[in-house]
Amino acid sequence: MDSELNVLGGALEECGTDPLTGFFRDGCCSTGPEDLGSHTVCAVVTTEFLAHQQSVGNDLTTPRPELSFPGLQPGDRWCVVAVRWLQAYHAGAAAPVVLASTHARALETIPLSVLRAHAVDVPADPSSLG
Repeated sequence: MDSELNVLGGALEECGTDPLTGFFRDGCCSTGPEDLGSHTVCAVVTTEFLAHQQSVGNDLTTPRPELSFPGLQPGDRWCVVAVRWLQAYHAGAAAPVVLASTHARALETIPLSVLRAHAVDVPADPSSLG
């Protein structure tokens, strides 16, 4: 079942647990029919990315305890909405991406070549990056 594959075709790896990320708050960028936003890109958020998201109305820094959202700081790994990441990319503010932890569904929105250009992880078989 491809629902738990990453963009490289391997098993989806954990994105982050401090803070606990994922649409299902399970540490992974897992997705399903209820995840209408497609929270599938495992990003290492930067100051520029967070500022860009704030400028387009997506506040990722203010804690929202009622949504189990702690507020993000630069360096946090977070499952972001694919369209939002692509929007930041087009604005020159894309956050680095952890490919092994980015869900294959992200490819419905973002070309693999674009994700690879922002990759911060190296897969076990680096030839897949070629």
